[in-house]
Amino acid sequence: MAPQILFFFFLMLLVGGVAIDFMRFETKRVALQNTMDRATLAAASLEQTLVPVDVVNDWFDKAGLEEDLDSVTIDEGTNYRIVQAKATTKSKNFFMSMMDIPYLESQNRSQAEQRINDIEIMLVLDVSGSMASNSKIQNLKIAAHDFIDTVTANDPEGRISIGIIPYNAQVNLGNTLAAKYTASYNHGVSNAKCFELPSGVFNSLALSRSTAFPMMAVADTQGGTNQFNQYVALTDTDYATPGNTAARRWCNPSTKIDVTLPTKNKTSLHSAIDDLVAEGNTSILLGMRWATALLDPGAQSLYTSLINDGAMASNMSGRPFTYDSNEAMKVVVLMTDGEHVAHGRVVDAYKTGTSPIWRANDAYLSIFHSSKVNNSTSTTICNSRPFYVPHLNAWHSRPWNGTTPNATACYSPTATYTNTTRQSWEQVWARARVSWVAWQLYARALGTTNTTRTNTYNAQMAAMIQTYQSVSSMNSLLSSNCSKARDEGILIYGIAFEAPSNGKTAISDCASKPGSTYFFDANGLEIQTAFQLIAANLSQLRLTQ
Repeated sequence: MAPQILFFFFLMLLVGGVAIDFMRFETKRVALQNTMDRATLAAASLEQTLVPVDVVNDWFDKAGLEEDLDSVTIDEGTNYRIVQAKATTKSKNFFMSMMDIPYLESQNRSQAEQRINDIEIMLVLDVSGSMASNSKIQNLKIAAHDFIDTVTANDPEGRISIGIIPYNAQVNLGNTLAAKYTASYNHGVSNAKCFELPSGVFNSLALSRSTAFPMMAVADTQGGTNQFNQYVALTDTDYATPGNTAARRWCNPSTKIDVTLPTKNKTSLHSAIDDLVAEGNTSILLGMRWATALLDPGAQSLYTSLINDGAMASNMSGRPFTYDSNEAMKVVVLMTDGEHVAHGRVVDAYKTGTSPIWRANDAYLSIFHSSKVNNSTSTTICNSRPFYVPHLNAWHSRPWNGTTPNATACYSPTATYTNTTRQSWEQVWARARVSWVAWQLYARALGTTNTTRTNTYNAQMAAMIQTYQSVSSMNSLLSSNCSKARDEGILIYGIAFEAPSNGKTAISDCASKPGSTYFFDANGLEIQTAFQLIAANLSQLRLTQ
C-alpha cells in the first residue's frame, strides 16, 4: 500500500502546485498589463513633452518589469498620437516543471490613443493699430493660417469648427450676426455693428438676444478740429471731415474685421484671416466676451436661426455643444499685442433720432438753440433769432437754406422751411466730426469770449462723449468672464504677442492653468510656434485597447 499512498500524495501535491503556478503567473500578468496600460496612456498624451518611448520604458523600469517589455510603437501626427506596447509575461513554474512545463507565458498588448474629437474653437485676435508695426499683423496671419491647416489636417469627419473674432476698440459683428440680437439706438449704418455691452453681462457666458444692447454710434470721436473763431468748411479734411478708419471711428464701417461665424469651411477661414487689417484701440474684454457668447450652448437657437437663413452651414446643427458633453471640447485662443485702453462713446442722447441741426446742402449746416427763443410774448417769439449759421457767424430766424433771410422775418415754432432739411444725428456724424460740431455749432454760437468758447466746447464734448469703461474696470470684467469660462471647462490659451506688462498680466490671468501649458509670451516669429503648440494640444485622451 505504501507505494500507492505515496503516488496519490504526489498527485495531490502536483495538482495543488499547478494551481500555485497558475496563480503566480496570473498575478504577474495582471501587474504587467496594468503597468502597460498606464504607460501607454501617459506616453500618448499630447501634453507629454518627453519622448513617448522613454516614458513607457521608465514605467516598466520603475515597476521592475523592464525585461518583460518587447516593443513600443509610436504613430503620431500634429493632432494625434497612438502608442502601442507589447510585452511577454513569463513565469517560471515550481511544480509544473515536473511535468516538463518549465514556465508559463503570454503575449500582452496595450494601445492608447489621443486624438481630436468634436472641437469648437474661437480665435480671438487683436487687430488694433499697434499690430501694424514690426510686421506683427503679417506674422499673425501666417500663424493663424498654419493653425487652421494643422488642426483640420486630420479631421476627415468634419468634427472641428472654428470661428474668428477680430477686435480692436470694439467687435464688429457684421450685418448678419448683429441682426440676431436686439439693438437700441440702432443707427442703421451697414457694416458697422458694434454693441456697447453693459458690465452685468460679463458675469455670465450666455448672451441674451432679447435684451436690448446700445449700438455704438458711427462717429469720429477722435479727430480734432480748428478752434479758432473762423468757420471751417465741412469739406475740410483736416478739421471737419470724419476719418474713415477705426482709429477715428471706433466702429468703422468695414467687412474686413467683422466676426467670422463658426464654420468647418477652411476656405472661408483663410479668406477671413487674409482680410484682417490693423487699426484702432484695444478692448480685449469685448473680444473674449463675444467668444464665450458664441461657445455657450445657449447660442444653439442662434445657430439654428443662422442655418435656417443660409448664413451658416447645416453641418453646424446641434452646436454649440453642452458643457457636460464628453465628446466635445470648447477652446478659446486669446491673443493681444497690447493692453486695455479706454475708448470714448457717443452718449445715447446724441446717437440716433432728430437733431437740432439743419442742412441746406452738403456744405452748410445750421443749428437751432432754444435758449435764443424769447417766449414772453408772441411778438418777441417772432423777433427771435434761434438759428446759428456758422459760415456766416450770424443768428437767423430760420435755418440756412442758401439765401440770406429777410432781417425782419418771423420765427415760428410751427414753421416749415424749404431748401433745407433737418438732420438726424446719424446724418450729422456722417458729415462732421464730433469736435467740429462742438466747436462750430456750440462753442462759436454760445461763447462770447475765447474763455467762454473754450469752456462751452469742453462742456459740449463732455456731454456728447463718455468713456465706455475705465481701464481697471476693463481688466476686472475680462478676469470675471475668463473665470466663468474656465469654470465651465472652456480651455483658454493666451498669447501675449510682444505685449506690454499689463497686457501680459491680463492674458496670463485669463488663460487656463497651468500657465506653462496655456500661456505663451511670444515675440516675432515665436507666435507661429505658440499657435503650433496649441494645435498639438487640442485633443482628448482615451484608452483604445
